[in-house]
Amino acid sequence: MSTMSTRSAWRALHYSAKRRAFQPTTPYRCFSCANRTQEQKPNDRMTHFGFTNVPESEKESRVGAVFSSVAASYDRMNDLMSLGIHRLWKDHFVRSLNPGSCLPAMTADQRGWNILDIAGGTGDIAFRMLDHATNVNHDMETRVTISDINADMLAEGRKRSLDTPYYNTSRLDFVEANAEHMPHIPDASVDLYTVVFGIRNFTDKQAALNEAYRVLKPGGVFACMEFSKVDNPILDGIYKRWNFGAIPLIGQIVAGDRDSYQYLVESIERFPSQEEFRGMIQKAGFMIPGQGFENLTGGIAAIHKGIKPIVKA
Repeated sequence: MSTMSTRSAWRALHYSAKRRAFQPTTPYRCFSCANRTQEQKPNDRMTHFGFTNVPESEKESRVGAVFSSVAASYDRMNDLMSLGIHRLWKDHFVRSLNPGSCLPAMTADQRGWNILDIAGGTGDIAFRMLDHATNVNHDMETRVTISDINADMLAEGRKRSLDTPYYNTSRLDFVEANAEHMPHIPDASVDLYTVVFGIRNFTDKQAALNEAYRVLKPGGVFACMEFSKVDNPILDGIYKRWNFGAIPLIGQIVAGDRDSYQYLVESIERFPSQEEFRGMIQKAGFMIPGQGFENLTGGIAAIHKGIKPIVKA
């Protein structure tokens, strides 16, 4: 895996160098630096949107605009930012969770997980989990609720679900909601909470983690995969050069949207390190298995897990 990933990274660097020959000489408008006329609310706390600071009340709408813009090309976006290997990461992520297997709290004849997939609008992770439960564990009861704050992303997921066996069944549902406040999800009702390439865009990540803890059953698992901090200086240099030198330009050429892609690469840089994010998961109340995270391709991405403790009487 590491050899393949390194070769892919070197090819990406070569491609980026060729593309720079076509880069416009006139300055481009950076999405994170664009002027905004939205009035700041009194006592509104500040947060980051890419490399710029904005009021918390403004970030949600800005992020929403980005994902509405990229909804139809979301997989292509992840192809660019992962050097094309996000699909392998996602398959590994799902296998590591093994949805549809027998949970400790289940009896031998009980089947079916209740999974909440946050920021999963396009259905990419949800469909993989349902496929795994069905085809690997022969479980026809596991169900996934896809929750996303963005209606355009959910619309894309609904459209894609038409080509799956889960369309219009009780095994798949779509909900438009903010992961930081989910009163419609009962306490201790979820077996597995997943969020993939989404939490770095949340305004209040700690609030989302606290909500994850609330909705999970005792013994339930929080699982997050997110772009992270590369642990190899050479690969880190290659990856950053690719991110900032090529991705916004390709976004402009392929999708006609440089600004959104500029924000997305900036958001990766602003996300906490593996150790910092592990601390946030612990702060929410989760037990951390092992070191708490698994680096993928030298830390370009990482899988984080936490377990809600089982309170014994």
